[in-house]
Amino acid sequence: MIIENRNDYILYRFNRAKESFEEALILAGNNKWKAVINRLYYACFYAVISLLLKSEIETQSHDGARRQFSLHFVKTGKVSKENGKLFSKLFDYRQKGDYGDLFDFDEETVKPLMVKTQEFIIEIETHLL
Repeated sequence: MIIENRNDYILYRFNRAKESFEEALILAGNNKWKAVINRLYYACFYAVISLLLKSEIETQSHDGARRQFSLHFVKTGKVSKENGKLFSKLFDYRQKGDYGDLFDFDEETVKPLMVKTQEFIIEIETHLL
């Protein structure tokens, strides 16, 4: 894919969010809950990055994206506090799942997060239009 301008890059990142969510659905169908958490986090992360890019806010790390998202969108009321908390929770869960030893997730924990992640992506998309 050739990225010709900022809007193309924003769209590319947002499409990555939707693709990551679709990957989470496939993994959930195979009961791969730790991997689902990873893909849910990345679905939110890519959506947040697209929103930050649209607002011309640059970040250098995942934690930086989380802080800037909170500062510019959650604390200002542009994005719901619930979605701010979801992004932070998925950030923490992904860290535990990807880097923690002897830590796993189950269907009961993950399935509700799938619905919330889909709602998160929809809310972010309203800000990109």
